[in-house]
Formats: sequence, structure tokens, C-alpha cells
Amino acid sequence: MPSQNYITASTVIAPGAIYKNQQILFEGASASFSDFLLAAYQNFEIKYPKFYKMDSLGKLGWLAAEILLKDSGVADRYQPYDVGIVFSNANSSLDTDIKYYETTKDIASPALFVYTLPNIVIGEICIRHHFKGENSFFIFDKFDASFIERNVNGLLNNNILQACICGWVEVLGEQYKAALYLVEKSGNENSIPFEEVNILKIYQLENG
Repeated sequence: MPSQNYITASTVIAPGAIYKNQQILFEGASASFSDFLLAAYQNFEIKYPKFYKMDSLGKLGWLAAEILLKDSGVADRYQPYDVGIVFSNANSSLDTDIKYYETTKDIASPALFVYTLPNIVIGEICIRHHFKGENSFFIFDKFDASFIERNVNGLLNNNILQACICGWVEVLGEQYKAALYLVEKSGNENSIPFEEVNILKIYQLENG
């Protein structure tokens, strides 16, 4: 019988709101995505100057991971190669691709070019937290909770990883959504089984 793994923490960033472990953590009335994300970053009093240089996808995924991992003790419990990341979205790095293409009409921007791959956000998180485990970024038409469940369970149950940050990170213009899960082999007082029904329940938080 496959081993039971657990969601030990979750974070959702949806238009105007941030949730941690299914509870509202921050609300902002900022009109734009960039203003909302900056307000959230400042609210949590995070000090990481590189944040300002990231593209929109990088900022969204990085901030969601930062909130997810706060007080988790992951870095203390696991070796760098034991923690991995599995992300997905629908539009890859298209938001930045479009912005980069616009710069090519004048002088192409190297600062934007380096973000024209979706997995760069994974790199930003790994650099911040020194993770060196298996990582991947998948593109789907919509969030596929069943695939995430199977993929991450395979990594943990085959001892490729001991913990995994997984979920959905999507930005296109003013449309954005992040839903991240910290999955581990053993639970805690806040944990719930890592199963499709629970993955979807968290992903759909802002829909009531």
C-alpha cells in the first residue's frame, strides 16, 4: 500500500488576498497586481533586495514560497538534496516573454531575457533556501491536482525527496494565482492528507 504523505502547510495568493493554512493572512485593495504584491512583500517585512529585480512570475512564486516556509523548520529538518519543487501553470513564462519581445523593438533587455523560462522561479526559491533536490515545471491547460498528487507522491514514496513544495504559479497581465503546498512524509497538528480532494479544496479557497 502506498505511504500516506501530508500537506503540512499551504499558501494561496489570489487577487487581493493571501491565505496561509486556509486562513486569511493579508488583504489588499491595490488596483494592480504589482502594487498588491509589493504591499504584501512590505507587510511581511521581508528583506531580500533581489525581489525587486525578479519578473512577475518570480515575485509571485517566490513570495508564496516565502510565506509557505515561514516557521516550517524545513531547512533545519532536511538536507538540501532532500527538498524539491514541482510547479505548474498554463502560460509558462508568457507574461515576461511578451514584455521582453516589446524591448526587442528598441534594445533587447537582458534583465528580462533571463526570466523567459518558467523554471527560473524555482531557481529563485532554491537560491533563497539552499534547496538542491529534484525540481520540475509542467505546463497544463488548467490546474491538474491529480497529476501533482501522483508526481509528488512518487518522489516521496521512492525516497527521491523527503519534502516537496508543489502547486500552481500563474501570471498573465493582471491575472494571477499561486497555490503552494508543503508536502512531507509525516504530519503535524496542522497537517491534512496529501490527496486530490484536499489539494483542490485549498486551491479553490478564494471561490468561497
